[in-house]
Amino acid sequence: MKNVTAIFDIGKTNKKFFLFDNDFHEVHKEYILFDEIKDEDGHPTENLVELQKWIKSVFERIIKQSKYNVRAINFSTYGASFVHLDENGEVLTPLYNYTKKLEKSVVDSFLESYGPKETFLKTTGCFDLSLLNSGMQLYWIKYTKPEIFKKIRYSLHLPQYLSYIFTSVPLSEFTSIGCHTALWDYSKKDYHNWVYKEEINKVLPPIVSTETSINMNYNGNRIKIGIGIHDSSAALLPYVRSIKKKFVLVSTGTWSIALNPFTEKLLSTNSKDINSVNYMRINGKPVKATRLFLGNEYKIQVRNLYKHYVVSEDYHRHIKFDYDTYFEIIQDFEHMYKWESISDQDMPLKTKFPYDKFEHAYHQLMIELMLLQIKSIKSVIGDDEIKQLYVDGGFSDNDLYIKLLSHYFRDKKLRTTDSSLGSALGAAICISDKKLNSKFLKKNYSLKKHVPFIIK
Repeated sequence: MKNVTAIFDIGKTNKKFFLFDNDFHEVHKEYILFDEIKDEDGHPTENLVELQKWIKSVFERIIKQSKYNVRAINFSTYGASFVHLDENGEVLTPLYNYTKKLEKSVVDSFLESYGPKETFLKTTGCFDLSLLNSGMQLYWIKYTKPEIFKKIRYSLHLPQYLSYIFTSVPLSEFTSIGCHTALWDYSKKDYHNWVYKEEINKVLPPIVSTETSINMNYNGNRIKIGIGIHDSSAALLPYVRSIKKKFVLVSTGTWSIALNPFTEKLLSTNSKDINSVNYMRINGKPVKATRLFLGNEYKIQVRNLYKHYVVSEDYHRHIKFDYDTYFEIIQDFEHMYKWESISDQDMPLKTKFPYDKFEHAYHQLMIELMLLQIKSIKSVIGDDEIKQLYVDGGFSDNDLYIKLLSHYFRDKKLRTTDSSLGSALGAAICISDKKLNSKFLKKNYSLKKHVPFIIK
C-alpha cells in the first residue's frame, strides 16, 4: 500500500479532501459543497453537523480501503471561526459567520475599556473590530449571551476543532491565534491584556507549536494526527520553506492578499496601514498582509461589460495584453470605473464606457484594478528590501494582470505558481519532517518566470 498523508482543506465554499504521497504529489482528491444553515438571528453560517459527518465518513472509507496506508492527517481551514464546547465536548453555538455584524453597543463598550482603536492596529495587527476578529466573538458572547458563556469549557478555532474530532485533545496554535483575532499582542508575544482582564484566557486551550502532532491508534491504524493550521499561513509555508531570499506572495482570488513574511515592524497607526492586518507564521513571527477585494470587483465589472458590449460570458478569458491599446489608454489616463465592492478616492461617481470595443474597456478595467493592486503591494512591502514577487491563484493565469504587474514592478523578479493545492499542500508539509529545497516550487508548483514588456 502507498504511504500517504490525508488533508482536509475546508474553505467557505468548497470542502476538499486530499491524499499526498511522500513527495507531496496529489494521489487522490474529492470535494463537496454544503448549503449554509442559519443561526438564531437568521444569519447564514456553516453546517457544522454535516461537515463533521462528511469528514468522519470520508476518512473511515479511506482507512477501510486497502489502497492507501494513511500515516498522517492534518487540517487547513478558513480563520476567524470559533467552535465553543461545553464540559462534555458538546457544541454550544452555531459556527458564527465572520460576516455577521456586531452590535455597535458591544464595540463601543469594548473600546471604552480597551481603546483607543488605533492602539489595536499596532498591538494586535487588526484594525477593525468585528467578528472577523474571533476574539471579539468571545467578548460578544460574554456580554450578550452570558448564560452560554458560563457553559463554555473550551473555544477552539476551526482547524483545531477538526483535529479535536479525532483526538478529543483541545489545543491552540499560533497561526489561528495570530490571524487578525484581536487576541494576540504582537509587541509582548502573548495574549493581549484585555484577554486576561475578561478571563477569556480560561476558555482558550494550551498553545502548542503548529507542527505538533498526536500519535493515535485509529481503528487499529497508527496515525499521526496534526492540530490544524490557518489556511493563509498554510498556503505561505511552502514558499517560506523553499525560498531563501525575501519575497512577497500575492495570493489572488475573490480576495487578493499580499503577504510579507519578513516584516520586522509592528503595524503603524498611520493611514498607510489602515488596510493591513497581521497573520502569523507557524513559528509565531508576524506576517504583514494587505487585503483587496480584487477578484470580487473584477467579477462584478466583467459582468457589467458583458451586458454593455453584448459578448459571451467567457469572452474576457481569451483577451491577451496589447501594447498599443495600453499606450492609447495611458496617454491621457482617466479613471472610468466606479467600484461596487471597493472604496477608492480616485473612482468617478459613475462608470463610463467611451470605447467601441470590449477589448479596450477590458484593458482599462485591468489597468485601474492594477493601480489598486500596486498600492496594496507597496503598502505590504513598506521599507523592506524585497526584490521578489510571487503570484498564485486565479489571476496568475490572467495575461493582462501579469504583464501589467511585471511592468509596474520592473525592479523586481516576478514569478507565478500554479498552487491550486495551496493551503492543503502547506498543511501536509507542516506535519511532515521532510525538508524542502529550492527546486520544490518548480517541481510541485509549475513555477514560471516573467519579464516586463519592452517599452516602445
